[in-house]
Amino acid sequence: MNNTVYLYVFDTMSDWEIGYLSAELNSGRYFRQGLAPVKIVTVGVAKTPVTTMGGLKIIPEVTVDECSIKSIDALILPGGNTWTEAVHEPILKIAEICLEEWIVVGAICGASIGLAQAGLLDSRRHTSNDLAYLKMICPSYTGEEYYNMESAVTDGKLITASGVAPLEFSVHVLKELDVFSPKTLDAWYRLNKTHEPTYFYELMNSIQ
Repeated sequence: MNNTVYLYVFDTMSDWEIGYLSAELNSGRYFRQGLAPVKIVTVGVAKTPVTTMGGLKIIPEVTVDECSIKSIDALILPGGNTWTEAVHEPILKIAEICLEEWIVVGAICGASIGLAQAGLLDSRRHTSNDLAYLKMICPSYTGEEYYNMESAVTDGKLITASGVAPLEFSVHVLKELDVFSPKTLDAWYRLNKTHEPTYFYELMNSIQ
């Protein structure tokens, strides 16, 4: 592993959609033994502050033009209100290159609309918030036969998820990056999904 993940940040970004994932990658607290935490590098169109939907200000560490995909394990694209705008075309080009180079691309909620608009969902299994909405907002989209009515879908290195499934999105990305053991990932998911204390003890036991 390169132990680096790019996180695309922009105005209106849905910060909660990547909260589970960024916390676990950055802390590495449940990683397999011997694995170091992942360095999350924020990427923006420019190095000027962006404001998330939650009102948090983030200053991107690198610009899209400075991206070097040879040194990363994944590109994470959060949802937001602006994915149909031309401002995101450069990062969608990077996403396309990542998929060609067999690098994980994780897109949740509105980011899947951006991928659809860029033609990246026309021949890969995927999901989004709603098929009818996707077809309406992306007239050029022709991937209906590959649409899955699931909360999150992995096809090769592409991971897509509905905006109401940040937990499932995180599970798919963590599984693809192989940083948790299967037992740890299962216990982690069940604890956060069910809130049952028994899974906390399973989680703790899995990392001993």
